[in-house]
Amino acid sequence: MRLHRNLVFTVIDSLMAIFNEGQYADKVVALALKKDKRWGSHDRKFVAETIYEIVRWKRLYAEIAEVKEPYDRDNIWRMFAVWAVLRGYTLPDWKYFENTPARKIKGRFDELSKIRKYRESIPDWMDELGVKELGEELWNKEIAAQNEQARVILRVNRLKTTKEKLRAILMDLDIETEFDSKYEDALILKERANVFLTQAFKDGLFEVQDASSQLVAPFLEVKPGMRVVDTCAGAGGKTLHMASLMDNKGQLIAMDLYESKLNQLKLRARRNGVHNIEPRVIEGTKTIKKLHEKADRVLIDAPCSGLGVLKRNPDSKWKLQPEFIENIKKVQAEVLENYSKIVKPGGKMVYATCSVLPSENQEQIKKFLSSESGKNFTFVKDIKVLASESGFDGFYMALLERKQ
Repeated sequence: MRLHRNLVFTVIDSLMAIFNEGQYADKVVALALKKDKRWGSHDRKFVAETIYEIVRWKRLYAEIAEVKEPYDRDNIWRMFAVWAVLRGYTLPDWKYFENTPARKIKGRFDELSKIRKYRESIPDWMDELGVKELGEELWNKEIAAQNEQARVILRVNRLKTTKEKLRAILMDLDIETEFDSKYEDALILKERANVFLTQAFKDGLFEVQDASSQLVAPFLEVKPGMRVVDTCAGAGGKTLHMASLMDNKGQLIAMDLYESKLNQLKLRARRNGVHNIEPRVIEGTKTIKKLHEKADRVLIDAPCSGLGVLKRNPDSKWKLQPEFIENIKKVQAEVLENYSKIVKPGGKMVYATCSVLPSENQEQIKKFLSSESGKNFTFVKDIKVLASESGFDGFYMALLERKQ
């Protein structure tokens, strides 16, 4: 396996931006892939996957390479050399690889792999928190699963096509997919592919959405003709799923603090052929008060630590801070308190996070149900999805019903 200079230099530049300038890996990768129009799919795959790999294993590679933050360019080259040696590449005779101790690298890897925080490449605090909340045995499995590469999952848009038809369309493009009976609208790619370039995507036949995330909309039991409020809609992945389950009938209010995200949702809705969504920017308590006791269904896709989606966002391991998690728990409690008032008597609400920590999930629900607002609700059921058990993202969702 040979290393090509222009591809490797792009990887090094990208890692400098992610590690030293705090840029987000997905944005940096997207930019990197536009660098040279002559690159084929193999070249693009090398650039994207290598950047993500080194971001994912940053702590382990830095320890083996004996470099410390902030990393200078030479440090990044040393980490790249560690990656290349462990991946079985023959190092070219470039000056950056002079005196690379291949045998020592392999020895250090074997040695450090016995210690979980290095083996799974996570900060000390995250390792301690995982053990505290999930227990040693479960955390071992979960963090290992979170370090596997995320699979590409499509959600078929029922308003425009069926799973079978979409599968056939993609098969003609040499994109092979499979079904999973537990996920009604999911098509799972057998190999990664850039599905955003397909005509099927441009025609709104599908969205890219993890299988675990696809469980949320059906869990809320939405039906055509209902008034449904998505309180933390963002760019609207789950909103669009609900719209398709509602057959475009009824009213779907998509709320968010950021207008830019709702603008993205409008574009996606147009592509999806969805026209029952009404975007609303949350401008203060007034926006919420107008909706008190007005909705049949409410989704609270709460802000969270994202500790269930590390495989999808490996750089968040290095951006997250313990104080952020403490703060976000307060936000979750406030959001539950405020947005639950939108549910009308007899209506239902789902609280969901993409975290695997009980303190962000079932403990929040328990706390809410014992509060003044929570006394109006009964607990119906919940689902705890672990990456180590499902093979997909870690997620939590609880269904509550407002008393008549």
